[in-house]
Amino acid sequence: MINKDVSPDVYRQFRDFLERQCGIVLGDNKQYLVRSRLGGLLHERQYKSIDELLSQSISGRDRTLLQQVIDAMTTNETLWFRDGYPFELLIKQLLPEHASRQRRLRIWSAACSSGQEPYSIAMSVLEYQRQNPSAASLSVEILATDLSSNMLKRCEQGTYDELSLARGLSAERRQRYFNPHTDGLLQIKPEVRRMVNFRSINLLHSYSSLGKFDIVFCRNVLIYFSTELKQKILQQIAAQLNPGGILFLGASESVASAADCYRMVKCNPGLYYAKKD
Repeated sequence: MINKDVSPDVYRQFRDFLERQCGIVLGDNKQYLVRSRLGGLLHERQYKSIDELLSQSISGRDRTLLQQVIDAMTTNETLWFRDGYPFELLIKQLLPEHASRQRRLRIWSAACSSGQEPYSIAMSVLEYQRQNPSAASLSVEILATDLSSNMLKRCEQGTYDELSLARGLSAERRQRYFNPHTDGLLQIKPEVRRMVNFRSINLLHSYSSLGKFDIVFCRNVLIYFSTELKQKILQQIAAQLNPGGILFLGASESVASAADCYRMVKCNPGLYYAKKD
């Protein structure tokens, strides 16, 4: 019989281990989250207890297991066109501004999870170009990054089930941007998929190899980090933004820990943060 209880000592060790590895702060009394996220892996690996699974992952002897545990603990599905206003701003303000400059626009979707955000950005670019034929030559590069290599493989395939598609995607966009796939799944059309490049990045590490960006989406990610790590991430993002570059955060997030790097710009609706000169 499998023991799914997480002992206090092993939980504390795993909590500290997870924060060191990827910055995620579980806090106290989150054993239920560990059980729910790792239940499938526990059966797959045929361990007798979740304590054994956690101890083996902490030891680092099995790199595959370590990656599977991190993937399971950091993976969250997100929404299409989440919050709405960032994508409205792209179409109505930001893309027109960059089109007039006649240079390549670089956008980074950090912690892209299951891919809905970068693909929503790509759809927004296509819709702007369709509405403005003169902008057809606008060069846009979209980079999407995540810690989970398994999730990135799924993102590259661009296949989603009915439940995922129902979360924020209109019927019109579904018809325009998706093709039927196998086993009842739908796949994003090639014209959208080829606009996005996916890459594995740990937000605790350096981003300098990514180059400079005009717009960064890093939304609903900072809530999982300590104040110290939030500051580090925000400062590193600022270093990768071009002058006047823009950062979108989640509705419950702010740049308070790195206020010297950004200024708030209120819109109607929503807001974003512009890099200070």
